Order: sequence, then C-alpha cells, then structure tokens
Amino acid sequence: MQGAVRTLLECIGEDPGRDGLLKTPSRYAKALLFLTKGYDANVEDIVNNALFHEGHNEMIVMHIGYIPSNTVIGLSKLPRIAEVFSRRLQIQERLTEQVAHTIMDILKPQGVAVVMESSHLCMVMRGVEKTSATTLTSCMLGCFEQKSKTRNEFMHYVGLNR
Repeated sequence: MQGAVRTLLECIGEDPGRDGLLKTPSRYAKALLFLTKGYDANVEDIVNNALFHEGHNEMIVMHIGYIPSNTVIGLSKLPRIAEVFSRRLQIQERLTEQVAHTIMDILKPQGVAVVMESSHLCMVMRGVEKTSATTLTSCMLGCFEQKSKTRNEFMHYVGLNR
C-alpha cells in the first residue's frame, strides 16, 4: 500500500522523498487501515451477548430507534454497530440499511428505524460546493415501515418531521 501512495504522490507532481512527505505513505496506510477496520469487526462480538430480557414495549431513540419484542440491548452497542459498518468503504444508503437490518436480525424487534443525515465533503469541497448541503437517508423496518403513526413519532423525536 505504501508503494501505491508513493506512486499517487508522484502522479500529482510531488516528490515522496522530500521532507514532510517521507513518512506520508506509512501514515496514509495506517490511517486507511484504521478507517476501514469495520471489515475485520464482527457485529456479534460487539453485541457480546449483552441482551437483556425486558417486558417493556418502549421505543429507544437516537438516530437509531427500535421497538423491542422481548429483548433489548445496551444503548452503547447501537453506535458500536453503526461504527462497524461506517468503517468500510461505504455509501450512506448502504450504511443506513446495513445498520437497520443488523439490529433487526440480532434483536428481532417489532421494528427498527435508522435515519442518517450527513454532510458530504465531495459536495462541500468540490462539485456543487455547497457548504450547507446535507443528504438524508432512512431505513424503516417492521412497524416503522408498516405504521405511519409509529414512523412519524420517530421522525418527530429525531427532529425530522419537517
């Protein structure tokens, strides 16, 4: 990977041997491996049997919401699940769906709702160059997909009932 980075630097007219760039191939490789560590992570290991049986039918909302059947999960596990998939070469639409389907598969709740709103550097720094542009994606499963009242309540809680 370091050789490829050296080649890229040369392709843009830089000297990879000059001061300030000497360690760039190594730093880049290390950063890319860190940013894509989601390929090596296993969601089952993250959840680590941290499921609790609960008799409540309450909705737990972040930008990830679910309505449990009989099993709930520690809240810290939800962002960890999202991180596993976000640390891959990824598009927002697939990321949204992967998080929702994984939670649905693991917990088997009545429904899962995942809404992501992101600012993409490709839209901010180049192309349309719109600093306030955001992209909104959602994946609604189970009762969030089937019942508009449930879906609307979730959207209200996350502040997206515009």
